[in-house]
Amino acid sequence: MTSSPEESSTPKIPEEPGKSADAPESLVLHATDNHVSWITLNRPEALNAITPDQRERLIQLFSDASADPAVRAVVLTGTGRGFCTGADLRGGGRSTAGERVAGDVARVIRLGAQRLIGAVLDCEKPVVAAVNGTAAGLGAHLALACDLVLAAESARFIEVFVRRALVPDGGGAYLLPRLIGPQRAKELMFFGDALTAPDAERMGLVNRVVPDADLHKTAREWAERLAAGPTRTLALTKQLVNASLDSDRTTAFAAEATAQEINMTTADAKEGVASFVERRSPRYSGR
Repeated sequence: MTSSPEESSTPKIPEEPGKSADAPESLVLHATDNHVSWITLNRPEALNAITPDQRERLIQLFSDASADPAVRAVVLTGTGRGFCTGADLRGGGRSTAGERVAGDVARVIRLGAQRLIGAVLDCEKPVVAAVNGTAAGLGAHLALACDLVLAAESARFIEVFVRRALVPDGGGAYLLPRLIGPQRAKELMFFGDALTAPDAERMGLVNRVVPDADLHKTAREWAERLAAGPTRTLALTKQLVNASLDSDRTTAFAAEATAQEINMTTADAKEGVASFVERRSPRYSGR
């Protein structure tokens, strides 16, 4: 799954000095700007198929974003024509060759694709996916695990696993039914047809479709708006919504009450109430 590089509207982040072109730091670019952590997959010649080293760097960057008070929102995007075409099967990914020991495949999936999707779902900062091109297989699930999904008009989403006689991984069978229901999820997974960005928006997989040239600008606007918001409130809200999909009403209501209790101790909650009483715009600090 290779192609020639193509210009895109994604941010141009310089390589870190002293890093080789094949180092994880150059294949997953990172910069923090105006409290937004920009994470950019940078293997355009491979449509941003993910190697194990890239996967580990992504997991670390999402963990770092959670822990860094200077980061208040995250944008995940890619360079070239592909957002991400999944795991790199040609460069050390899953293979059907050789003897297997019972449990090997499950272990690889658990420690690999599932850890990556979990890192996005568990990130304590809001994550915006700016899908600049094809999102296939694990790449589609990587986008759909984000809290908000922006898609360029040229983007496509493909549940490609069935084309290779593979069962979906990276949480696909968990994510899709919760987003669009089991029947629609099965249709995408059984046929493996490419889904255009407008069709993905109509199904509810995508928040908004924008012209290719506007993707970076719109992602920046959304992320900076989130970064100016009450960070801990957003984190608690994210946790409540994600947990509600697996909870009964009693559990969900208990979690809501606990989140309210925690949130009311934050400086931003106090500022929010004070600004309302004083009839002024709030000034949130992220604390």
